[in-house]
Amino acid sequence: QVQLVESGGGLVQPGGSLRLSCTSSLSRFSIYTMAWYRQAPGKQRELVARITSGTSTNYADSVKGRFTISRDNAKNTMYLQMNSLKPEDTAVYYCNAAHPFDITYWGQGTQVTVSS
Repeated sequence: QVQLVESGGGLVQPGGSLRLSCTSSLSRFSIYTMAWYRQAPGKQRELVARITSGTSTNYADSVKGRFTISRDNAKNTMYLQMNSLKPEDTAVYYCNAAHPFDITYWGQGTQVTVSS
């Protein structure tokens, strides 16, 4: 059974930083496109950042310049470095893995709360 486990969420003040991790049990982790999504209360789940197997990245406009996605294939882990956090970044953050053959896996999510 494939597992994606997020960690690193928590409560942080505006302007602060957090680093999320997503550790997976995927075999051949390196071929998956990995992504972070988030869902705030009462809102739809939205893409935050994506990194391909070739390490190309793309970001939601709302996080460009503040968030950085990365991956360590040797550790089967993806990261999201979040800087200059704002209250509107408050959400549950989900890890997503997409196989080239359209098989998708999701983690259980980790709560990020930005508040003073």
